Amino acid sequence: MASKAVLLLLGLLLLVTTKFSSADDEEQLILKAPYAKVPTPAPANAPAPAKVPVKAPPTPAPVTKTPPPLPPVTKPLPPVTKPLPPPLPPVTKPPPTLPPFTKPLPPVTKPPPTLPPVKPPAAPPLPPVRSKADCIPLCDQRCKLHSRKRVCMRACMTCCDRCKCVPPGTYGNRERCGKCYTDMTTHGNRIKCP
Repeated sequence: MASKAVLLLLGLLLLVTTKFSSADDEEQLILKAPYAKVPTPAPANAPAPAKVPVKAPPTPAPVTKTPPPLPPVTKPLPPVTKPLPPPLPPVTKPPPTLPPFTKPLPPVTKPPPTLPPVKPPAAPPLPPVRSKADCIPLCDQRCKLHSRKRVCMRACMTCCDRCKCVPPGTYGNRERCGKCYTDMTTHGNRIKCP
């Protein structure tokens, strides 16, 4: 698009320069020819000029009297009112005297009858463990959800063999097997039995 504009501009420049350069080369043909004077006919008796009517001077416009100036308009004064009496101080009522506050008495309720303490149902007795063979199904049940089942089984078998007990469930309830099971620790003083 820009190239078209440049080409157009160059074309116009070329056209203008050739036009002016050719205008200088033209020969001007100037002929000096004698012209004959054309005789003018003699004027015939011209009629006398018509008389111009004389116009009367314009009459001056009648003089009109300007109306007299109007008196200035004044607003009527507002009626005189009596000044208001000074405002009275606000009337304040003394606060009412209330009787001293007394706490309401709580309603009398009868204490619930005392019942003997309810003992939780006794857990079924743990199956007796007589040999290492009795520990296998108990330790298998205890370690079935453990992430490292073989490590859990090895520790559980050791504890079962020594304490002759395996707690029920997969976790917790260690106190059911007594102090032997809860107090058994490793060399690093960590709890040994799962």
